[in-house]
Amino acid sequence: MFETLNNIDHVRMNFSEGGLLFMNIALAFIMFGVALDIKIKHFKDILTEPKAAIVGIISQIVVLPFLTFLLIWVLNPPPSVAMGMILIAACPGGNISNLISSLAKANVALSVSLTAFSTLSSSLFTPLNFAFWGSLYVRYYEKAKHLNIPIEIDFWQMFQTVFLLLGLPLLAGMWFNYNFPVLALRLFKPIKAASVVIYMIFIVAAFYVNIEFLPPYILPIGILVFFLNTQTMLTGFITSTLAKLKKSDRRTIAIETGIQNSGLALVLIFNPKLFAGNGGMAFMAAWWGIWQMISGLAIAWFLARIKINDESVPTK
Repeated sequence: MFETLNNIDHVRMNFSEGGLLFMNIALAFIMFGVALDIKIKHFKDILTEPKAAIVGIISQIVVLPFLTFLLIWVLNPPPSVAMGMILIAACPGGNISNLISSLAKANVALSVSLTAFSTLSSSLFTPLNFAFWGSLYVRYYEKAKHLNIPIEIDFWQMFQTVFLLLGLPLLAGMWFNYNFPVLALRLFKPIKAASVVIYMIFIVAAFYVNIEFLPPYILPIGILVFFLNTQTMLTGFITSTLAKLKKSDRRTIAIETGIQNSGLALVLIFNPKLFAGNGGMAFMAAWWGIWQMISGLAIAWFLARIKINDESVPTK
């Protein structure tokens, strides 16, 4: 099915030092903007109404990487593409998930709480999940076939990168919000709008500067992205349904689990100390960033037209 991807393992996509610097600054700016809407209250909400939050956290941090690994086992993509799928599943929720939840008439407060937790804890869980499932995949693939590309998993380098690009801007934004709440409120909407534009610019830029590699790979990678996105959305919905959460919470957890931070994935992939622009990984992350915007908005449009009874589902 994916024979045209046979050579993608050896592709190394290009990005100038200036482009990498822009990506890093852009991601830090986006996370600072996200933090302007995060308050201590959102972390307290996890403690006061823990069930939905715990289900959402488990869905994203535990169930999603596991089911992604199973999907890779079924589809058997090339190793670099598989590692890109694992990295996407290991990333925290995307910065547009709160917007999608709002449009879909989901539980926005829960969405913000889950985004806050997953982003703040991503310095630990992103490298931990990638190291665990990535190493498991490498061992599996080496037994099944010869692994023809070197894949190194540097936990500490990834931890450092994620903390600098997500952890510090998030903490800075929360500090700014706490100390200057009126100014933070004024800045939030324009920064949020600018963040979406910047987010799309550096994803499109990642494609544009590597346009020579696109023709043979764009369709099969698109199919894999579709399968992965379907799986991520269903993971959140099925997990929250099995937990008998109310319907607005199910929508939120499906969106939070289905929308991952592709900007972080791209920054990690183009980091010369980590993956140095690995082609299969970069194509997955870039296509993912574009597709999740399209699918997220389409799902939000569809769900917004379905009225829900927001009562808690009775436990038998």
